[in-house]
Amino acid sequence: MGSIKDFKSGAENGIPICLGYLAVSFAFGIQASEAGLSVFQAVMMSLMNVTSAGQFSSLDLIVHQASFAEMALLQFVVNMRYLLMSCALTQKLGPSVPTGHRLGIAYGVTDEIFGVSVLHKGELHPAFSYGLIVVSVSGWLLGTFLGAAAGQIMPQRLISCLGLAIYGMFLAIIIPEARAKRQVLFTVLAAMLMSAVFTWAPVLKMISSGFRIIIVTVAVAAAAAVLAPVEETRQEVQEDA
Repeated sequence: MGSIKDFKSGAENGIPICLGYLAVSFAFGIQASEAGLSVFQAVMMSLMNVTSAGQFSSLDLIVHQASFAEMALLQFVVNMRYLLMSCALTQKLGPSVPTGHRLGIAYGVTDEIFGVSVLHKGELHPAFSYGLIVVSVSGWLLGTFLGAAAGQIMPQRLISCLGLAIYGMFLAIIIPEARAKRQVLFTVLAAMLMSAVFTWAPVLKMISSGFRIIIVTVAVAAAAAVLAPVEETRQEVQEDA
């Protein structure tokens, strides 16, 4: 399914993603080390998940020894968007692409890889996706390894400082969108307010951090979908597909 040329093309498209993943996954490696994970555990976590939001959110649950059910439910909610992305990508795959290749492509579906795949002209060949995934995920794993290894040898004070990098990353993602779209700004403020209530309210603060994230995510996302739905014309949808 595809050729070496398709694989090389995908690999070339994955280089910018790889470089971006290095910085984010390095911050994750630092956080994972601070949470008590070994270098091997941190790298395996990145290999099996390949999701920044899911991995970062799970570290707090690991620290507080949350149940497997709580962990699974959190990952389901946080990563539900990948289900929709994978369904969208099936529109670019030929009908002859077997299930095995579809599962392989689904493994590497992230926000960035999805964006590149959707914008790829013409039919999406598995070889292109594999080249894109291999290069991108390699950056994610390398950054995790370097961050976790650094966390094992650096002073705790320096680790805490570097751990702030993840908050800077989230701000860099949120602020431009919040300034451009009022709906995003109100959604962010609502999530912050609701999270603060669950943190300090007498009864609500007894809820575990995992379920707190789940409740806030579902409630705010549902409210935003009802009050500020994204409107797309049929022509825009067809162009995106």
